[in-house]
Amino acid sequence: MITKEAIKAFGSIETPFYYYDIELLNKTLQVYTSLIKKYGYSAHYALKANANPKILSIIQKAGLGADCVSGNEVAIAVKSGFPADKIVYAGVGKSDKEIKTALKAGIFSFNCESVPEIRIIDEIAASMGKIAHIALRINPDIDAHTHKYISTGRKEDKFGISPWMFNDVSELFTSCKNIRLVGLHFHVGSQIMDMGVIKLLCTRIEELQKWFIEHGYNIANLNLGGGLGVDYENPKEHPIANFEGYFDVVNKNLIVRPGQTVHFEPGRAIVAQCGHLISRVLYVKIGQRKKFAILDAGMNDLIRPALYQAHHNIENLVSDKRKMRYDVVGPVCESSDKFDSNVMLPQTKRGDLIAINTAGAYGQVMAMRYNQRDLAKAYYSDELCRK
Repeated sequence: MITKEAIKAFGSIETPFYYYDIELLNKTLQVYTSLIKKYGYSAHYALKANANPKILSIIQKAGLGADCVSGNEVAIAVKSGFPADKIVYAGVGKSDKEIKTALKAGIFSFNCESVPEIRIIDEIAASMGKIAHIALRINPDIDAHTHKYISTGRKEDKFGISPWMFNDVSELFTSCKNIRLVGLHFHVGSQIMDMGVIKLLCTRIEELQKWFIEHGYNIANLNLGGGLGVDYENPKEHPIANFEGYFDVVNKNLIVRPGQTVHFEPGRAIVAQCGHLISRVLYVKIGQRKKFAILDAGMNDLIRPALYQAHHNIENLVSDKRKMRYDVVGPVCESSDKFDSNVMLPQTKRGDLIAINTAGAYGQVMAMRYNQRDLAKAYYSDELCRK
């Protein structure tokens, strides 16, 4: 939540910038970790959602491990204090250099996505005198009913090992001497709000793990990935994701055998609501049919609306006048540099502070210098509001 004290402090800060509500982040982590402990689960925070050093430090201190999708993310996780034995590493295209980085770190497991990848990891591990622990990322052919760019568990998606590949994978475990199978990994997509998808995933996991158990493999770990969604429409009413409902569905529907550990990879659900992109209005342009609120923040600062047609709640932090409709746009030389259309805002003028909410996930971490624009800085509630 953005307090009056924070808004007052914003007046002296150059925009655009990211503002993080550290109190909300801590509260979110308290809710999440209490449920993880209740059910005896393990969690690895997905760095791809937000790799801000201070955010990572807070999450690491809360006891979560790390979920990485690049060698640099593995290195950052280690540098940030995440224990190596709590780091998992996924991705369809791990380079030799990245594999070596992860092996040197001694991570918990590689989430492997193809037969060729497993062979290469075995070869590199052998050359380094290491044993690589791997989990097979299985493609369960489940539609997560989310945006096509963030749906990852359908048979036509590039991710994971499909059931028809299982025999080939099984042969690898006979010939490859420097890998050890430690579990199965699943991830069907992001921004999942339909708990029916999670229930279906639990059923599918049981069907798929039976094949490995029947073929003599000990499946010690089941990793359900991440994907739980957040409320972009009404962030103030729902500042914390539906963790209780999510874990209740998993607990009631996932068959967990004796000795198995269940893992999760939360990202968006942990950090999305605590982050806001704060901008100023540069101009209000009046067209024949539309009014444009032109901000000093652009798609280079927050690309989700341009890339995914994603919706973010937008508010004017300083005006209390009669509401009007605006297209809220940025200064980047692209027609796609638009945050939203027909947004109801109090009458807006040059210099007004605008908040684009629920920007803590896939916001700052995806920022770029397109048009050679500066990268937005970050400020934090526990520092800014005590000055």
